[in-house]
Formats: sequence, C-alpha cells, structure tokens
Amino acid sequence: MSSQSPADSPNPRARVAALLEQLCAGLVDREASIRLALLAAVAGESIFLLGPPGVGKSLVARRLTHAFSSGRSFEYLMSRFSTPDEIFGPVSIRKLREEDRYERRIEGYLPGSDVIFLDEIWKAGPAIQNALLTVLNERIYRNGDQTVKVAVRAILAASNELPPKGETLSPLWDRFLIRYEMGGIRSARGFLSMITDTRDLYADTIDKELKLSGELLDQWSEEINNIEVPPEVLNVLQVVRQRIEEANQSGGMPVEPLQLYDRRWKKLIRMLRTTAFLNGRRAVDLMDCALMPHALWSQPQQRAFIEELVSDAVRKHGYSLATGLTAIRLEMDALNTDIRGETETVHTVSEERPLLVDEEFHRLQSTDDRFTATRMKASDYARLDEQTAVVVGFTDNDGNIRHRIRAWQGSTPHSIRVELRGTQLEVRAETHLVEREERIRRRPHRLLVEHWSRRLDQIDREIETCVERLKHHEETAFVEMEQNLFVDAAFARIVRTNHDRVARAFEALELQSEKARFRMTRDLD
Repeated sequence: MSSQSPADSPNPRARVAALLEQLCAGLVDREASIRLALLAAVAGESIFLLGPPGVGKSLVARRLTHAFSSGRSFEYLMSRFSTPDEIFGPVSIRKLREEDRYERRIEGYLPGSDVIFLDEIWKAGPAIQNALLTVLNERIYRNGDQTVKVAVRAILAASNELPPKGETLSPLWDRFLIRYEMGGIRSARGFLSMITDTRDLYADTIDKELKLSGELLDQWSEEINNIEVPPEVLNVLQVVRQRIEEANQSGGMPVEPLQLYDRRWKKLIRMLRTTAFLNGRRAVDLMDCALMPHALWSQPQQRAFIEELVSDAVRKHGYSLATGLTAIRLEMDALNTDIRGETETVHTVSEERPLLVDEEFHRLQSTDDRFTATRMKASDYARLDEQTAVVVGFTDNDGNIRHRIRAWQGSTPHSIRVELRGTQLEVRAETHLVEREERIRRRPHRLLVEHWSRRLDQIDREIETCVERLKHHEETAFVEMEQNLFVDAAFARIVRTNHDRVARAFEALELQSEKARFRMTRDLD
C-alpha cells in the first residue's frame, strides 16, 4: 500500500513542509526569507525585504511564484520616472473611444497577478503609492469607475534602504506587516556552495501536487480564522506592547520611538494564527511568538531590542500569567496570614546575649587583678562546657595573648570559669539585650477551620487545573515544538524555561497547601 501524499493530507503541515523543502532547495542562507514570504502570502499579508543589491531579494519573489498553481507574477523595478501605466496597465483606448470609459487593461500587470515583486519601492511616485495602499491592505484596485477585487496572493517589496523620513511614505511602509533584513552569506562553506552550484535556481521545480490553488488558499483562510489564541500568547503580546510603550516614554527604544497602531497588532494575531494552522495546530503557542519581532521593528537597530523583549516576555510571563500563578500565590499568602493570625500569638522577648566586637570576639569583665585579658574568640566561647575543660587563648584589645589556660562554662549565665596559677576564678562576658519573637500556638475555632478548609480546597482545585494544563502542554505542544516550520528550534529553550519555572512554582504552592492544612488542624485533636 502506497503512503499518503502530503498534498492529500487533511493536515496542512505535511504539504507545507514538503513545499518549503522544494522552495528552499539549492538556496543558501535564504531559507528564512522564503519561509516568511510563504507565511505572509498564506496570511494575506505583505513582506518587505531590506538588503543591498545581489543578496537574492528578487530570487525569493520568483521562487515564491512557483508555490502557486496559477503562477502569474509581476515584477517591476521602480524609479522616479515610473508611471501608473507600467504598474497597473495601460489605459484601454478602445474603451475610452467607444464607451467613453477610463479603464486600464490590467491583465499581465499588478492587478492581474498572483505574486507581486516591487523592487526599490520607495522610488514610486504619489499616484502609484496611493493605488498601492488599497491593494496592499484590502486587495482591491480602483479601475476607472469600477472597484476590482484583485487575486493577488503575495506582495513582496524590496529596497536597499528604508523609506525616507516624512509622512508621504509612512502609510505605505505601515502596510508591510513582515519586515526582513537580508545580507550576504556568512559561512565560508555556504559561500563556496553558492558560487559553485550550477543549478538554475529560478526554474520551477515544484511538484504540481504541492502547489497552492486559489480555492485552497480561500479554504485555508476561513480555517485560519478559527484558530484559537490562548491566554498565554495574548498575555505575552500585552506584556510586549506595554514594554514597548515604556521604552518609548523612557527613551530606551533604540534610534527613535516605535509607533505601532492597532491595525498592526490585529494583523500580527492573523500571522500567528496562520503559523499555527500551517504547523497543523488548532491553537497558537508560545513558540509562535518568536515571529513577533518581524512585525514590530521599524528601524534595523530596533530588531535586537524587540527580539530580547519578546524572549524575556515569554521566559518570564508566558505560562505565569496564563495560569493565574500570581493570583493563586496572593490567595495562598492571604490564607496563610489568616491562619497564622488565629493560631499563633507572637510575643516579643528580651534576652541577654554576649556582645560581639570586631565580628569575632567577646569582651570580658573581671574583678580579679590577676586576670589581665579583655577578650576571647566567640568560637572558643561556643566550645565551652561545664564538665570538660578547654584550653583557650585570652587576649588583650590589641590581640596579644595574655593567658593560655583551661576554661569551662561558669556557674552563672554568660560567665567563664578559668584556672589561673592553680586557682579557679570566674570572669564574665559583656552582654547586651536582644529582642526576639516567640510564637505561642493557640487552638482555632472549628468554624474558622471549616472556612479555611473551603478556601484551601478551592486553591487546591485551581492548582490541580493549572498543573494538568502544564502537563498537557508538555505532552502535546512540546512534542512538536522544535519542528516549527517557521521558528528556529533554539527558541524552544526559552519556552521550556518558563514552563519549568511555573511548574516548580506550583509544586511549591502544593507544599504550602499541605503545610497550611497541618498548621490549622494540629491543635484540634
């Protein structure tokens, strides 16, 4: 019996994994850009590639074209002399002459293509920019007096620079959800592999059964809308948003404040949902959060800052917030405070203790002129016993040994019995008053114990629910975590760090619960 083809599987992951493998075949250090471009296309979003000439920006676009069954592409190098006719198609002379209608012939141009690649996009004039806005955001084009729903599946733009400062290009720049910086090949082995490879990387080598049709993408789009976004992911997003605002206000954001509007956050959730769907899951997970920085930076210098911010949010707050760990801790602390308040009485007791001077000596007092020492080591004092003599060196204030003689605990508190020249005499350690708390247990009322038991039962149920959820994540989500099609497997360590930290915190809460039950019932029998 033949195995099932990836294209026939109801789970999209196998098909997308096979498609990405063929799209990336022969590429060196360009796999990430291909994966992000396909992700953007399925999500219905656009991607901007930043990098110098010759790093493969146009190659990414042309390879991506092969992922779609229709394969209609439009590629254009912008200049300040570019006209709308060259991008959106020439005006139909026949329509204008015979029907007095201003309408463009869009077939073969941007509105009639599946994959669009616009190089040096910031050189586009205002007329082209304005028309691109609706294509990028709503996938519609105003052709004369008609509003045309374009079938564009992927829009890639590229440049070796960011848009010039000013408001003119800001709306266009904001339309690109994913932004990716491309550079030269870093590894020596990869570089040699690239320059000696004779394959035609622009050729269509994708199996037809793996190509994505418009009907399939529309079906996937509906299914993507139903992907769950769990609390841990939403909490990370909230933390990241808050930290960005704090960095903007404090001046901690590199280069300049980062302006992120509500539309970008909404589109970001769509991208995360798409990531989960293409990985064959019904819910977004914390691993997918590693993609967030691609949609959040505005200047390349901000990217590392955002990456660390997202990693830190996942590492510290991922499962912590989602499981309500902080709230459960506060409830447990409040309950323990109540129990201690009703079962323990605290008295403050003053007691004499030997005075410690210079961190290691006790000062001595003697009424006998034969004993001329003024100090002894605290460690020697601690060794004294009433029955067995200990040889001790007694010193003056400068640390000089005045007596090396036998010594015992004295007959009164804090006194020392010494043998000096065949005679025993007592000296005393100088003391001071120290206050300490003394706890006295008392029996709580049974009604209080019943009330505490109900509160503790509720806390235990919450802990059990959270522990079960963490175990479920460990047994299911963690199994495929490192096989995420769009995220580096190294990010899994960050997710696991938070998961393990929260799991240990709940173990500690379970122990606190047991101690609380013992404390409130130990004096009832």
